[in-house]
Amino acid sequence: MKNSFKEISKEELLNKRTEFETELRNLNFKLKEGKLGNPVRIRIVKRLIARINTNLREWELGIRKEVKATVA
Repeated sequence: MKNSFKEISKEELLNKRTEFETELRNLNFKLKEGKLGNPVRIRIVKRLIARINTNLREWELGIRKEVKATVA
């Protein structure tokens, strides 16, 4: 999963980041209610969001070029 974000387009990364942020909000809510089964998932989701943000920032700085979709 670590390297899989490098092969995804910006639009897909933005969508994934939104999904993970929503999941993180839900996990935090469950944590406050005391109904969270796996609290480690919060840490994992935070790290995934950070990886996505890092990839987006690298594109902004020009360190990484955007992956073009290949047509089969």
